[in-house]
Amino acid sequence: MKTLPPLCNSLPAWRALQDHYRDQIQTLDLRQAFAADGDRLQALSQQAPHVFADLSKNLWTGQTEALLRDLAVQSGVQAQRDAMLAGDSVNCTEQRAAMHWLLRMPRDGGQLRHCATVQQWQPAMHQALAEVHVTLDAMLALAERVRADDAITDIVNIGIGGSHLGPEVVVNALEDWVDAGKNFHFVSNVDGHELGHVLRRVRPASTLFLIASKSFTTAETMLNARSARQWFLEEGGSEDARAACSIDRHFVALTTNVQAAAEFGIGRTLGFWDWVGGRFSLWSAIGLPVAIAIGQARFRELLSGAHAMDAHFFMAGMQANLPLRLGLLDVWYRDFCGFSSRCIAPYSHGLRRLTAYLQQLEMESNGKGVTRDGQSLPVRTAPVIWGEPGTNGQHAFFQMLHQGQDVIPVEFIALRDGGKYLGAHHQSLVVNAIAQAQALMEGRHGEGAERHCAGNRPSSFLLLQQLDPASLGALIALYEHRVFTAGAVWGINSFDQWGVELGKHLARQLHARQDSGDWQGVDASTTALMRRLMDADGG
Repeated sequence: MKTLPPLCNSLPAWRALQDHYRDQIQTLDLRQAFAADGDRLQALSQQAPHVFADLSKNLWTGQTEALLRDLAVQSGVQAQRDAMLAGDSVNCTEQRAAMHWLLRMPRDGGQLRHCATVQQWQPAMHQALAEVHVTLDAMLALAERVRADDAITDIVNIGIGGSHLGPEVVVNALEDWVDAGKNFHFVSNVDGHELGHVLRRVRPASTLFLIASKSFTTAETMLNARSARQWFLEEGGSEDARAACSIDRHFVALTTNVQAAAEFGIGRTLGFWDWVGGRFSLWSAIGLPVAIAIGQARFRELLSGAHAMDAHFFMAGMQANLPLRLGLLDVWYRDFCGFSSRCIAPYSHGLRRLTAYLQQLEMESNGKGVTRDGQSLPVRTAPVIWGEPGTNGQHAFFQMLHQGQDVIPVEFIALRDGGKYLGAHHQSLVVNAIAQAQALMEGRHGEGAERHCAGNRPSSFLLLQQLDPASLGALIALYEHRVFTAGAVWGINSFDQWGVELGKHLARQLHARQDSGDWQGVDASTTALMRRLMDADGG
């Protein structure tokens, strides 16, 4: 009989952390902690590639981190990390590797070429890296041709999930580098109003549609793609590949299903591999809209920044490994402090879609209650991720953060250099972020009950030198590895999403029942709602 690995909450370090929280952290006052320890800031902050992190305003100590490192060791986090780097099938439920990090590795291995795990690679891994660069070169060459084509003024990316959020967040964030002659639109929602809003603003002859679906069967993406195709033909486009305004010229498929794309009328395709998960795919051919927006040199800088963070995660020691430290902090807050959500507060307009991206990355990866070995997990996993760019958030939900009854850790993200907007605007923006972090910790006292803010509210502060491609690449890779670390401690598979698949499966069944009229065995509420939807009078 197979012996299942121990659950994380049965490990000695887990019990030690419970005792530590009860005896020391439950009554910890951050203000007193700073007063008592002049080295607190230095011990609980660090510079990683392109990202400085101040973690000193969190409800933990050096001893907490030491115990969390013990938990990481007992959970086998480093072994799981090395297995991912070796190309093992760490996505065990789908029997796939998870090698998104390979998509940003230089041909010669870059900073990882001296890593022992990489030096022990089998030929298949070297072949995979070579294939990555063949596809990357092809994608960047296509991107440069589109950039040079003045007749194309609008790029419409049709995808959903990782095929949508990743490229959108990067194009928005790097808008200072975007080709001024191109407009970028991102369509994901199956609600026709979103697609219609875009189509009203573009013309067939000057628009390039990118259909992003690995299988070319994703329901929402393909419905939007077919509607875009119909619009294209109705507005004067042609199915004849020889025509100047043809589907073949104005559509590109980012997919591995070349046959389905050809049946759709698309001859130009870029593929990727089954070891590229959707929410980790922006570095692959899915990143074509990014490459068109910023050009091949800047896209390589994006990859370079991410690779620098990869090398840091795979090679740095546990005490100075920022993704690992943040992942362990997430476990600490979720399971020992009992915090059920985390607020992301990017003080940058360019990062306005980052929270939505991180919602998918973390909640889809780690929002699970079963271990990768099929055991029921008796502890909490992913928190709710939410937020809004500053300073808008200060005039929306920060009131609750300061005076509400729930303690919610806040993650501030700011830029030291605001680029061409470095003047009074950027100075005020970053000062506001720093002040909010200070206010959460300090609170307000002695001015009446209605003005009282308890303080001692935790926060982290991530500071980038500027929002350039390399820094953004490093920031996103930091979050990827952070999520992996927490998932490794919990013993879950961070690379599948069976809850998402359930909803898709039931939607297909409802469509079939809608056609057949057979509602036997379907619950009364679902049946009534479907019948109300189908009735002409809505009754």
